[in-house]
Amino acid sequence: MRRLLSVWLSLAVFVVPKAFGDEQSTSPYATAADFAKYAMKLREQALLKVEPQVFIPTSSRPAIQRYPWKTNIVTTMFWVGEQAGGNNPVPNYRSAWDFNWTTNYGGTDNPDSSARRNCIPIAFIPKQNPFYYALPYNDVTHGQFKPEAPLVIPWFKQAYTGQGQSVCWHRWVAIRKGNRTCYAQWEDCGPFRTDHFQYVFGNERPKPNLNRGAGLDVSPAVRDYLGLAPTDVTDWQFVEWRDVPPGPWRSYGENNQWVSARSKAEQRMADRSLSAAKK
Repeated sequence: MRRLLSVWLSLAVFVVPKAFGDEQSTSPYATAADFAKYAMKLREQALLKVEPQVFIPTSSRPAIQRYPWKTNIVTTMFWVGEQAGGNNPVPNYRSAWDFNWTTNYGGTDNPDSSARRNCIPIAFIPKQNPFYYALPYNDVTHGQFKPEAPLVIPWFKQAYTGQGQSVCWHRWVAIRKGNRTCYAQWEDCGPFRTDHFQYVFGNERPKPNLNRGAGLDVSPAVRDYLGLAPTDVTDWQFVEWRDVPPGPWRSYGENNQWVSARSKAEQRMADRSLSAAKK
């Protein structure tokens, strides 16, 4: 990264147009502003070419965690189908990325303990992972990536599938309370903000808000598994889906990579069995 930025800076110094006296510039850029735009484009291209670091564990020391823990984060609860009211100004019939969230989930994710069993609603089996969360950032606006998205999202290059196709949606995190850790997928944006990348991907703390500066919203399933109060404090970190350990979070959901992988494996076995039977 440092070497690429050095090359970019050297290039900037080398080709910047002259502006001394009456000297005629040979630069193809009419103004300094035009050159600045070109230089910024070069910088972004250089950053996107940087390959992710791979940490190889050894027997003498543990592997370095790729994503750091965000500690002591005020955590509140929200749910699919939640109505607006109190400190929740926006209803959750749809999410930042799914306009038919309630329908696609299978119904309202009723948080009442009497309406739940084993971390899921009694009334229906969720069609999406009941272990979900929201963070105050959306990488897409008006069908386009925000300008900073390719630069601040660590997995942007690897996860990119097309313009305006969110690389944050369905991303996994670990959420820790005391000696218990839960895993969940990113399904909405909040609380309150959708632009705070300095906290979500950087070192800033959550901004003050009506919910005591909450920086993480979690689903009723996460609340139940961790035993959280309506407003609590947790730690969280991003994780790769292949590093998610066994647990109820791997059991449900068309948006769940573990469910998809299991379905594909079962289909392959069925196809082999059918092929063998035909021989």
